[in-house]
Amino acid sequence: MRVVIQRSKQASVTVDGEVTGAIDKGYVLLVGLTHSDTLEDVQYAAKKVAELRLWEDETGKMNHSIIDHGGDILSVSQFTLYAETKKGRRPSFIDAARPEQARPLWEAFNEELKKYGLKVETGIFGAMMDVSLINDGPVTVIVESKTKE
Repeated sequence: MRVVIQRSKQASVTVDGEVTGAIDKGYVLLVGLTHSDTLEDVQYAAKKVAELRLWEDETGKMNHSIIDHGGDILSVSQFTLYAETKKGRRPSFIDAARPEQARPLWEAFNEELKKYGLKVETGIFGAMMDVSLINDGPVTVIVESKTKE
């Protein structure tokens, strides 16, 4: 599981001209899943996202999590995070989980985040989405469940 965290001041997802999710300050999460991902990966990534200290304290150091600082989540499923680009010029998405596997895991990930008291807005799984955000910082971090230990 691969999650790109973008700290944002404001963000929204629009599908077919309709806003499906919007937040003020918080995180925009681009969420990619691969074939070997399990519920354990989902739980690990959700805990890491919720507890990662990406917000400044009074001294300017990143010492606060989104739980401490406050903020919401905008979660967007993005299979292209598993693009293979080593050969040729056209990316291969063979490492991305099939929709029938990825969708329930992405939904479980969003539910796990809610267990930390976070409000979670989403895009629509599998849809062509327009994601708009004002990146705060910019602060962008990648969390990968396969590198946990």
